[in-house]
This record gives sequence, C-alpha cells and structure tokens, in this order.
Amino acid sequence: MLYTTPNKNVSSILGTSPDEMDTPGRGSDRILLISVIVLMVFGVLAIYSAIAYFAETNQTTAGSLITGHVFKLGIAFLAMLIASKIDYHLIAKFSRLGIVIGWVLLLAVTVFGTESFGAKRSLSIGGLSFQPAAFASLALLIHISVLLDEKQEYIKDFKRTFLPIMFWVVATCGLIGLQDFSSAAVLLGLSLLVMFVGGISMSQLGTLMLIGIMGAGILIWQSPERQSRISNYLEQINNINSSELNIEEGYQAQQAHIAIAQGEIFGVGIGQSSQRDFLPAPYNDFIFAIIAEEYGLVGSMLVIVLFTVILFRGIGKIAKSAPDPLGMLMAVGCTLSIVFYGFINAGVASGLLPVTGLPMPFVSYGGTNILFAGIMVGILMNISKYNNDKKAVFYA
Repeated sequence: MLYTTPNKNVSSILGTSPDEMDTPGRGSDRILLISVIVLMVFGVLAIYSAIAYFAETNQTTAGSLITGHVFKLGIAFLAMLIASKIDYHLIAKFSRLGIVIGWVLLLAVTVFGTESFGAKRSLSIGGLSFQPAAFASLALLIHISVLLDEKQEYIKDFKRTFLPIMFWVVATCGLIGLQDFSSAAVLLGLSLLVMFVGGISMSQLGTLMLIGIMGAGILIWQSPERQSRISNYLEQINNINSSELNIEEGYQAQQAHIAIAQGEIFGVGIGQSSQRDFLPAPYNDFIFAIIAEEYGLVGSMLVIVLFTVILFRGIGKIAKSAPDPLGMLMAVGCTLSIVFYGFINAGVASGLLPVTGLPMPFVSYGGTNILFAGIMVGILMNISKYNNDKKAVFYA
C-alpha cells in the first residue's frame, strides 16, 4: 500500500484547511488501548506463575519480582500517556538526534555493557539496566518515516533517496547486530516494509535485502551459537526426538513444545505450569509457552487475537486515516514493530521459528522493551487523534 501525495499540499488532498488538520478530530483509539491493557494483564498473570522457580533459585520472592514488573508496566503506561499527548510531528523532528544518541549508547554497550547469557546487550546506569537497541530501533523507524516524507517528490531517485536512507539503516542495524543478531534482523525487515510503503522501488529494496542477507550470513558464520540455533531449528522441522530432551542443543524448544502440548484446549490452570521449572527464561523468551500451558489453546489464541487487533487498528485504521504521509509511515512502523515481536515470540515457542531471544511486548518480563513498546503505542494514539473522516488516497 502506498500513500500518494502529488504535491506537499496534503490539506488539499484531504479536503481540509491547514488549521483543521492541526486540530485533533477525536479521542485516541480506545480499541488499541484496551487491547494493550488486556495484554498487560495477561503478562502479569503469566509472569507471576513463570517466575516462581527463578525466584527460588535466586534467593528472592516471586512477589518482589512481580511487583517490580508491575512498576515497570506503570512506567510504560505513563510513557504511553505522555507520548499520546505530544504531537507526532514534534517527535519526528528529533529522530536524527535520537539515532546519533542511539549509536553512542550502542557503542558504549560494547565497552561497558553488562553481559547476560553470553552477550552484551544492556548498560547499567545507577543500578538500572537499559538496552539501547530498543531506543535506536524506534529512532530509526521514525527517521525513515521522516526521510520518506521529505523525499516523496523524488522517491525513486537512487542517490537522493535510497542511499541516504540506506546509510541510516545499515549503520543502525549493523551496530545492533554486533550485540543482538535477532533484533537487527527484525529491524532490517521492518525498515524494508516501511520503505516499501513509502514508495521506494522494488529494485532498490532488493539491493538492501541482498546486503542484509550477506550481513546475516557473515554474522551467522562468525557465531557457533547462531549456527547451532539454525541447525537445531532445521532438524526440528523434520523430527522432534523425545529421547534427546536432556541434551543442551534444542533443549529450549523441546521444553516449550511440551508445555504447549500439556495445555491442550483449556490449559492446566492458572499457576499450575510444570514446565516453568525446566524452560530457561520462561518469564521472557518463552512466556507464550507458559500461557499455552496454563490457559491452553483458548488463552494462547486470545493473545494472538489481541496482537491481530493491534495490527488492524494500527494499519487499517490509524495509518490509513492519518492526515499526512509522515503520520501514516510512523503508524506503520510502530504497529509492525509491536506485532512482529509478538508473533515472533509466539512462533519461537511453538516451533515455527528458530530460537531468537526476543520478548513479547507487554507480556514478557522486562523494562526496556515494555517502555519503548508503550511509547510506540502512545505515538499511535496521538496519530489517531488527528485521523480524518475523509480517507487519504491509497493505491497498491
């Protein structure tokens, strides 16, 4: 889908005056907000159950950990409300500065970062852990939207449009890829989709895809762990050998499969998960497996439906009715980022995708991912305030 504007006079296309376009036409999207709140509630219930074993082995209590999670949800919700009150045009003005700051933080991680599960992904500042990749990813998606909006008159030009955008994409994804290959791969895919919606030619996007595939191949070749994940995934597609449940390779995925199988249709009941004692990080990377075990197919499908609702509200309603190309592109980027992470987390737990270590927005335990997911929802809510009853022009 391409948002088309023959010239920069967006108000003439929409049939509104500039003053009318600057005035919110209605309140924020309530369906989007309700979907996010329900996901948060789901997350609190699932994490409270999944984190019990982790609390015991780390000499703390599940109550203290869940209290911390609820506190982080509160901060994310507050950030969501604040972002919903800030004009998205103002946020867009700081996108370039945001990326530069993100680069500095990503470089700082390589030197001063805290290592977890064999990788440096976070910075500890004043006792608080922060993952710069989430900040840099949001800044990049917004800046791509800004550049696409500014360059609509010569959107197919390779030197004036594609190369400048590619510089920001490759640099940001490259820095993130040094720490987190999965996040970099998802961000590259999101960038390609936003660029496609913005009107970049398919031949140019194919060039960027080729660069991404080559970069991914190099990163996989340099990491035995990534090679192992890919090979294990390919083996599991053809066969799941129950006699090898105790081996290290493929252990996570196998335990997740057991959890989902035990859940059947209606689940084993809230707090009755047994696989939480065997799954590594069941409160984060494999939270969907715990939900499937305790709430069954019904509960896990409800989570998928909620993310699908977010997808349709963000793309089919907010982006489609945005008052200008910038709002449309920002809505597409924010929506796809939230939904992709949710679907990928579910796909990993169910064996459809290789193990990635990516959280499920608003459901997985954590701080940084929840915070920036909340900010993205806030941006969507702000854009929805300016939605116009007269739809902008779209064509395939």
